[in-house]
Amino acid sequence: MTLYNNLLFYGKYYGVDNSHIDELLKKVGLYGSRKTVAEKLSLGMKQRMLLARALINKPKVLFLDESTSGIDPSTSRAIHELILELKEEGTTIFLTTHDMNEVTLLYDSLALLNEGRLVETGSPSSLLQKYNQDKPVKLTYQDKSEEILPFDELARVMEEVIAIHSCEPSLEDIFIELIGGKFNV
Repeated sequence: MTLYNNLLFYGKYYGVDNSHIDELLKKVGLYGSRKTVAEKLSLGMKQRMLLARALINKPKVLFLDESTSGIDPSTSRAIHELILELKEEGTTIFLTTHDMNEVTLLYDSLALLNEGRLVETGSPSSLLQKYNQDKPVKLTYQDKSEEILPFDELARVMEEVIAIHSCEPSLEDIFIELIGGKFNV
């Protein structure tokens, strides 16, 4: 079956208007490939087809597993915009991902798991604050040298500083700290 016919099959099952299928294909960047046989699609294109299929009946709750894995940055951004749009419309979205940047951009709350065990929960911003107790800043001096200091030591060096950059941990850093740097094999 072609990509379009694949979605048409699911659309008919849910009683969805064909124009909705076209709209979904445009949103996931596959409208131009709608006549391509589904099994001939690249991995990233198949991923987007599956996302369109998951959205075909306008679900109230959506489970996504690595929804942007294998997808180029431009298409990932379009999918992020689509996810934010769904969120604004009231869809509850559960996401599994290894992309902590994606979590920071898209989600209100998260649960960090390690080997099936819950190690931390909270909003991305609350976790970033919780694990940024020292509040280090990176200073660049006029001689181009750099130094990382705790925020409260800034006063002693301010005359020589030409740039200050905060050094918050990323969610990725927090996750690695929580699991003790161990890798799941």
